[in-house]
Amino acid sequence: MYSFLAAIVLGFVGYTVGGVKIINQGNQALVERLGKYHRTLNAGLNLTAPFFDRIVWEDTTREQFIQIEPQRAITKDNVSLEVQAVVYWRILDLERAYYEIEDVAAAIQNRVSTILGSEIGQRELDRTVTSRGEINQVMLEKMDEETGNWGVKVTRVDVQKINPSKTVLESMEIERAAEIKKRASILEAEGTAEYMNQIAKALESKRNAREILHFFITQRYVDSSFKLSQSENSKVVFMDPKALSEALEPVLGDRLSENTSSNGSEPEN
Repeated sequence: MYSFLAAIVLGFVGYTVGGVKIINQGNQALVERLGKYHRTLNAGLNLTAPFFDRIVWEDTTREQFIQIEPQRAITKDNVSLEVQAVVYWRILDLERAYYEIEDVAAAIQNRVSTILGSEIGQRELDRTVTSRGEINQVMLEKMDEETGNWGVKVTRVDVQKINPSKTVLESMEIERAAEIKKRASILEAEGTAEYMNQIAKALESKRNAREILHFFITQRYVDSSFKLSQSENSKVVFMDPKALSEALEPVLGDRLSENTSSNGSEPEN
Protein backbone atom coordinates (compact mmCIF):
# COMPACT_ATOMS: atom_id res chain seq x y z
CA MET A 1 0.00 0.00 0.00
CA TYR A 2 2.74 2.41 0.98
CA SER A 3 4.69 1.46 -2.11
CA PHE A 4 1.70 2.27 -4.27
CA LEU A 5 1.25 5.68 -2.62
CA ALA A 6 4.95 6.41 -2.94
CA ALA A 7 4.79 5.59 -6.61
CA ILE A 8 1.86 7.93 -7.06
CA VAL A 9 3.62 10.72 -5.21
CA LEU A 10 6.82 10.25 -7.19
CA GLY A 11 4.84 10.19 -10.41
CA PHE A 12 3.02 13.39 -9.48
CA VAL A 13 6.28 15.10 -8.55
CA GLY A 14 7.88 13.96 -11.76
CA TYR A 15 4.88 15.11 -13.77
CA THR A 16 4.93 18.50 -12.05
CA VAL A 17 8.66 18.96 -12.49
CA GLY A 18 8.37 17.99 -16.15
CA GLY A 19 5.76 20.69 -16.62
CA VAL A 20 7.86 23.48 -15.09
CA LYS A 21 9.11 25.92 -17.70
CA ILE A 22 11.32 28.92 -16.95
CA ILE A 23 11.20 31.83 -19.41
CA ASN A 24 14.05 34.33 -19.32
CA GLN A 25 13.47 38.03 -18.71
CA GLY A 26 12.62 39.88 -21.94
CA ASN A 27 11.29 36.73 -23.63
CA GLN A 28 7.89 35.14 -24.21
CA ALA A 29 6.94 31.63 -25.33
CA LEU A 30 3.98 30.08 -27.14
CA VAL A 31 2.39 26.90 -25.82
CA GLU A 32 0.30 24.55 -27.94
CA ARG A 33 -1.94 21.92 -26.37
CA LEU A 34 -2.61 18.94 -28.59
CA GLY A 35 -1.47 20.90 -31.64
CA LYS A 36 -3.53 24.02 -30.99
CA TYR A 37 -2.50 27.36 -29.51
CA HIS A 38 -3.15 27.33 -25.79
CA ARG A 39 -1.45 30.31 -24.14
CA THR A 40 1.57 32.61 -24.04
CA LEU A 41 4.15 32.20 -21.28
CA ASN A 42 5.74 35.33 -19.80
CA ALA A 43 9.13 35.68 -18.09
CA GLY A 44 9.57 33.65 -14.92
CA LEU A 45 8.31 30.27 -13.67
CA ASN A 46 5.45 28.68 -15.59
CA LEU A 47 3.62 25.35 -15.25
CA THR A 48 2.51 23.34 -18.28
CA ALA A 49 0.93 19.93 -18.73
CA PRO A 50 3.53 17.37 -19.82
CA PHE A 51 2.58 15.18 -22.78
CA PHE A 52 -0.20 17.62 -23.65
CA ASP A 53 1.53 21.03 -23.81
CA ARG A 54 4.47 21.89 -26.01
CA ILE A 55 6.45 25.12 -26.37
CA VAL A 56 6.53 25.83 -30.10
CA TRP A 57 8.32 29.16 -30.10
CA GLU A 58 10.22 31.39 -27.70
CA ASP A 59 11.49 34.83 -28.75
CA THR A 60 12.52 38.16 -27.32
CA THR A 61 10.15 41.09 -26.99
CA ARG A 62 13.10 43.51 -26.93
CA GLU A 63 13.98 45.68 -29.92
CA GLN A 64 15.83 43.84 -32.67
CA PHE A 65 17.49 44.98 -35.88
CA ILE A 66 17.97 43.59 -39.36
CA GLN A 67 20.85 44.65 -41.60
CA ILE A 68 19.61 45.12 -45.16
CA GLU A 69 22.45 44.03 -47.39
CA PRO A 70 23.67 46.43 -50.12
CA GLN A 71 21.37 46.33 -53.12
CA ARG A 72 21.09 48.03 -56.49
CA ALA A 73 18.45 50.67 -57.16
CA ILE A 74 17.71 52.93 -60.14
CA THR A 75 16.77 56.59 -59.67
CA LYS A 76 14.11 58.41 -61.68
CA ASP A 77 16.83 59.82 -63.97
CA ASN A 78 18.25 56.31 -64.60
CA VAL A 79 21.27 56.49 -62.30
CA SER A 80 22.38 53.23 -60.70
CA LEU A 81 22.90 53.39 -56.93
CA GLU A 82 23.99 51.01 -54.21
CA VAL A 83 21.90 51.40 -51.05
CA GLN A 84 22.15 49.86 -47.60
CA ALA A 85 19.83 50.19 -44.62
CA VAL A 86 19.10 48.98 -41.09
CA VAL A 87 15.58 48.37 -39.77
CA TYR A 88 14.75 48.22 -36.05
CA TRP A 89 11.67 46.32 -34.89
CA ARG A 90 10.12 44.53 -31.95
CA ILE A 91 7.42 41.92 -31.31
CA LEU A 92 4.22 43.25 -29.74
CA ASP A 93 2.07 40.12 -30.08
CA LEU A 94 4.02 36.85 -30.13
CA GLU A 95 0.96 34.80 -31.10
CA ARG A 96 0.24 36.83 -34.26
CA ALA A 97 3.94 37.06 -35.15
CA TYR A 98 4.07 33.24 -35.19
CA TYR A 99 0.74 32.33 -36.74
CA GLU A 100 0.14 35.21 -39.17
CA ILE A 101 3.46 35.09 -41.03
CA GLU A 102 5.84 32.25 -41.82
CA ASP A 103 9.10 34.09 -41.05
CA VAL A 104 8.57 37.58 -39.66
CA ALA A 105 12.25 38.66 -39.87
CA ALA A 106 12.59 37.57 -43.50
CA ALA A 107 9.27 39.21 -44.36
CA ILE A 108 10.40 42.52 -42.85
CA GLN A 109 13.70 42.37 -44.73
CA ASN A 110 12.01 41.67 -48.06
CA ARG A 111 9.45 44.44 -47.64
CA VAL A 112 12.08 47.00 -46.63
CA SER A 113 14.18 46.13 -49.68
CA THR A 114 11.16 46.45 -52.00
CA ILE A 115 9.95 49.76 -50.55
CA LEU A 116 13.47 51.20 -50.52
CA GLY A 117 13.94 50.45 -54.22
CA SER A 118 10.52 51.94 -55.00
CA GLU A 119 11.20 55.16 -53.08
CA ILE A 120 14.54 55.72 -54.80
CA GLY A 121 12.93 55.06 -58.17
CA GLN A 122 10.57 58.00 -57.58
CA ARG A 123 13.40 60.51 -57.04
CA GLU A 124 16.18 61.91 -59.17
CA LEU A 125 19.80 61.49 -58.06
CA ASP A 126 20.25 64.91 -56.44
CA ARG A 127 17.05 64.62 -54.43
CA THR A 128 17.77 61.02 -53.45
CA VAL A 129 21.13 61.89 -51.91
CA THR A 130 19.79 64.91 -50.01
CA SER A 131 16.46 63.44 -48.81
CA ARG A 132 17.64 60.47 -46.77
CA GLY A 133 15.59 61.58 -43.77
CA GLU A 134 12.47 61.85 -45.91
CA ILE A 135 13.02 58.35 -47.29
CA ASN A 136 13.45 56.98 -43.76
CA GLN A 137 10.15 58.52 -42.65
CA VAL A 138 8.18 57.31 -45.68
CA MET A 139 9.53 53.78 -45.29
CA LEU A 140 8.70 53.76 -41.57
CA GLU A 141 5.09 54.78 -42.26
CA LYS A 142 4.63 52.16 -44.98
CA MET A 143 6.20 49.39 -42.91
CA ASP A 144 4.01 50.33 -39.97
CA GLU A 145 0.91 49.84 -42.14
CA GLU A 146 2.03 46.49 -43.52
CA THR A 147 3.36 44.90 -40.33
CA GLY A 148 0.38 45.79 -38.12
CA ASN A 149 -1.29 42.42 -38.81
CA TRP A 150 1.94 40.56 -38.03
CA GLY A 151 1.99 41.58 -34.38
CA VAL A 152 5.26 43.48 -34.76
CA LYS A 153 6.23 47.15 -34.74
CA VAL A 154 8.92 48.67 -36.95
CA THR A 155 10.38 51.38 -34.72
CA ARG A 156 13.01 52.91 -36.98
CA VAL A 157 14.43 52.67 -40.51
CA ASP A 158 17.88 54.06 -41.20
CA VAL A 159 19.20 54.31 -44.76
CA GLN A 160 22.94 54.23 -44.09
CA LYS A 161 24.48 54.39 -47.54
CA ILE A 162 23.42 55.80 -50.91
CA ASN A 163 26.41 55.37 -53.19
CA PRO A 164 26.40 55.95 -56.96
CA SER A 165 28.27 53.39 -59.05
CA LYS A 166 31.93 53.92 -59.95
CA THR A 167 31.15 55.09 -63.48
CA VAL A 168 28.60 57.60 -62.17
CA LEU A 169 31.12 58.96 -59.67
CA GLU A 170 33.69 59.40 -62.44
CA SER A 171 31.15 61.25 -64.58
CA MET A 172 30.23 63.48 -61.65
CA GLU A 173 33.91 64.30 -61.06
CA ILE A 174 34.39 65.21 -64.73
CA GLU A 175 31.27 67.38 -64.68
CA ARG A 176 32.40 69.08 -61.47
CA ALA A 177 35.87 69.74 -62.89
CA ALA A 178 34.36 71.21 -66.05
CA GLU A 179 32.10 73.47 -63.99
CA ILE A 180 35.05 74.69 -61.91
CA LYS A 181 37.07 75.38 -65.05
CA LYS A 182 34.15 77.25 -66.58
CA ARG A 183 33.76 79.43 -63.50
CA ALA A 184 37.50 80.14 -63.45
CA SER A 185 37.41 81.19 -67.09
CA ILE A 186 34.48 83.51 -66.43
CA LEU A 187 36.21 85.07 -63.45
CA GLU A 188 39.42 85.49 -65.41
CA ALA A 189 37.57 87.14 -68.32
CA GLU A 190 35.75 89.45 -65.93
CA GLY A 191 39.03 90.29 -64.24
CA THR A 192 40.72 91.06 -67.56
CA ALA A 193 37.81 93.25 -68.65
CA GLU A 194 37.92 95.15 -65.37
CA TYR A 195 41.69 95.48 -65.68
CA MET A 196 41.44 96.98 -69.18
CA ASN A 197 38.58 99.22 -68.07
CA GLN A 198 40.73 100.66 -65.30
CA ILE A 199 43.54 101.28 -67.77
CA ALA A 200 41.18 103.06 -70.14
CA LYS A 201 39.90 105.31 -67.35
CA ALA A 202 43.46 106.11 -66.29
CA LEU A 203 44.47 107.05 -69.83
CA GLU A 204 41.58 109.42 -70.37
CA SER A 205 43.23 112.20 -68.38
CA LYS A 206 46.92 111.49 -69.10
CA ARG A 207 49.06 113.34 -71.62
CA ASN A 208 51.62 110.51 -71.73
CA ALA A 209 48.98 107.96 -72.76
CA ARG A 210 51.30 106.27 -75.28
CA GLU A 211 53.92 105.37 -72.66
CA ILE A 212 51.35 104.17 -70.09
CA LEU A 213 49.48 101.98 -72.58
CA HIS A 214 52.75 100.58 -73.92
CA PHE A 215 53.85 99.69 -70.39
CA PHE A 216 50.67 97.83 -69.46
CA ILE A 217 50.44 95.89 -72.71
CA THR A 218 54.08 94.86 -72.45
CA GLN A 219 53.53 93.79 -68.86
CA ARG A 220 50.59 91.62 -69.84
CA TYR A 221 52.66 90.08 -72.62
CA VAL A 222 55.50 89.21 -70.25
CA ASP A 223 53.13 87.72 -67.68
CA SER A 224 51.44 85.54 -70.28
CA SER A 225 54.78 84.36 -71.63
CA PHE A 226 55.93 83.46 -68.12
CA LYS A 227 52.81 81.36 -67.49
CA LEU A 228 53.32 79.50 -70.75
CA SER A 229 56.94 78.78 -69.86
CA GLN A 230 55.85 76.90 -66.72
CA SER A 231 54.35 74.10 -68.80
CA GLU A 232 56.74 71.15 -69.34
CA ASN A 233 55.74 70.64 -72.96
CA SER A 234 55.53 74.28 -73.99
CA LYS A 235 57.96 76.23 -76.13
CA VAL A 236 57.93 79.99 -75.67
CA VAL A 237 59.28 82.36 -78.30
CA PHE A 238 59.77 85.90 -76.99
CA MET A 239 59.12 88.76 -79.37
CA ASP A 240 61.80 91.39 -79.83
CA PRO A 241 60.75 94.55 -77.88
CA LYS A 242 61.27 96.71 -80.97
CA ALA A 243 59.05 94.39 -83.01
CA LEU A 244 56.48 94.44 -80.23
CA SER A 245 56.45 98.23 -80.27
CA GLU A 246 56.08 98.30 -84.04
CA ALA A 247 53.23 95.78 -83.86
CA LEU A 248 51.43 97.92 -81.28
CA GLU A 249 52.06 101.19 -83.13
CA PRO A 250 48.64 101.22 -84.88
CA VAL A 251 46.84 100.56 -81.60
CA LEU A 252 48.90 103.09 -79.69
CA GLY A 253 48.50 105.63 -82.45
CA ASP A 254 44.72 105.26 -82.48
CA ARG A 255 44.51 105.39 -78.70
CA LEU A 256 46.81 108.42 -78.60
CA SER A 257 44.77 110.22 -81.21
CA GLU A 258 41.60 109.61 -79.20
CA ASN A 259 43.19 110.97 -76.05
CA THR A 260 44.63 114.05 -77.71
CA SER A 261 41.31 114.77 -79.39
CA SER A 262 39.46 114.51 -76.11
CA ASN A 263 42.06 116.57 -74.23
CA GLY A 264 42.47 119.17 -77.01
CA SER A 265 46.29 118.93 -77.12
CA GLU A 266 48.99 117.41 -79.29
CA PRO A 267 51.17 114.52 -78.09
CA GLU A 268 54.71 115.13 -77.02
CA ASN A 269 57.47 113.78 -79.29
